[in-house]
Amino acid sequence: MTATALDWRAALSTCRSPSNLRKTVRIALVVGCVLTLINQGDVIARGDATSLTVVKICLNFVVPFVVSNLGVLAGDRTARS
Repeated sequence: MTATALDWRAALSTCRSPSNLRKTVRIALVVGCVLTLINQGDVIARGDATSLTVVKICLNFVVPFVVSNLGVLAGDRTARS
């Protein structure tokens, strides 16, 4: 197995740990709700939401989840050095 494959496995293991997952999911929920209100709140309030709006709302939660996991990985890497 290559070093890159091992790095990915270690990263996934770190991100899937229950303590990290609780934090990153919580961050994604809070930030996702705020982004949804800011970016799509008026569309939802008018009742003009489409399937594209639903995709955008989903991304409002996915992006902070990914970013917070990258922060976890950066902190983990710093702690190991």
